Amino acid sequence: MTMTSSLNVVFKFAPFSLRQLQVLTWWTPDSPYHDKDAIIADGSVRAGKTVVMSLSYVIWAMSTFNGQNFGLAGKTIGSLRRNVVGPLRTMLISEGFGVQERRTENCIDVTRNGKTNRFWLFGGKDEKSYELVQGLTAAGFFFDEVVLMPESFVQQATARVSVEGGKWWFNGNPEGPYHWFKKEWIDNLKDKNAIRIHFLMKDNPSLSKKVIERYERAYSGVFYQRYILGQWVVSEGVIYSMFDKKTMVTDLPVDTAYEETYVSSDYGTQNATVFKRWSLYKGVWYCVDEFYYSGRESKREKTDTELREDLDDFYSRNKLAKTVPIILDPAAASFKKELQAHGYFVKRAKNDVVNGIRATMSAMQNGQIKWSSKCVNTFREMNAYIWDSKSADRGEDKPVKEHDHALDADRYFVYTILANKSGFVAW
Repeated sequence: MTMTSSLNVVFKFAPFSLRQLQVLTWWTPDSPYHDKDAIIADGSVRAGKTVVMSLSYVIWAMSTFNGQNFGLAGKTIGSLRRNVVGPLRTMLISEGFGVQERRTENCIDVTRNGKTNRFWLFGGKDEKSYELVQGLTAAGFFFDEVVLMPESFVQQATARVSVEGGKWWFNGNPEGPYHWFKKEWIDNLKDKNAIRIHFLMKDNPSLSKKVIERYERAYSGVFYQRYILGQWVVSEGVIYSMFDKKTMVTDLPVDTAYEETYVSSDYGTQNATVFKRWSLYKGVWYCVDEFYYSGRESKREKTDTELREDLDDFYSRNKLAKTVPIILDPAAASFKKELQAHGYFVKRAKNDVVNGIRATMSAMQNGQIKWSSKCVNTFREMNAYIWDSKSADRGEDKPVKEHDHALDADRYFVYTILANKSGFVAW
């Protein structure tokens, strides 16, 4: 248990925008929306939604109730503490609230003017998460990044708000137009007795024009429409439609003094096995060389030993020591053992497909990655790697699992190495 109410903490508020003021006051007696049961704040990233939604939620709770339970939910409790609880606690203390956090119980007691309410923390990461909220009687529930949560969890959590005068608070960035939250809540505001406030980055007064322009450069295609324009649009067509050979393919001299090197790999038996060399030069990562072998196309599957021997040749022709890390497809358990047994330093790839695609798009858009003309299989896949329309109809973002082996190796490198170095955030 940690007492923080005695800390001398000051939170510097920027002047609120019109939409932020609407969030802060929608529930007050003078507001035309005070009788609504729910508020939805959606739109572009970094638009100032989370800070003002969480603050308004607690002020509403403390102004309206005493001795009640409330819910605070994120995709995980870790992300909730990082994105919501930390900034919220600082704001509340700065405004004179008493805040007592009970970390082992995953709850926070907030006190002011003789009133105390308890806020329980929940993670809604998968279909089993709904079990966590069973039995709770709550006067309100706040959902951060609600579109990342399963419908079963949100249904169970909203059902726990049974105290007279209770309200629901939803915060998140857009996904596809067939996402369950879009269909169930945003498309049914009247039936849900809800108010929706749509945010853009310009609604966050703390963002400078330079910062907004940097975010605009970071996204393209469907992700630009969603995370910059705040639109609920379907993922369709060629995924890396921004690929341009004229600007993204460069052959550097063979004697270039690279600063750092990794190898990334996608592994397959019938499907292709790919090795890609990535080397850093003057702030840009170049895919200097590629190896591509398809058991299906060659009509002969190679053993792990044979593929390791191919990797030996790949390292040899690129004059690489085995200490150069190879970022390996996390599904390649047997191949990992083969490589480690022969002295390779294997690093497990982060295999979050959609976030990896977003990070790769961002790296392409910002000129952080380029390819050698040797990467002929990569270029072939660029024009054939498409979004799965059937998944889009279900409200899911998934690529068609075809023509993706070289691009998976690229994604493993970008999301495992480059995204960490450049501070990519999975919104």
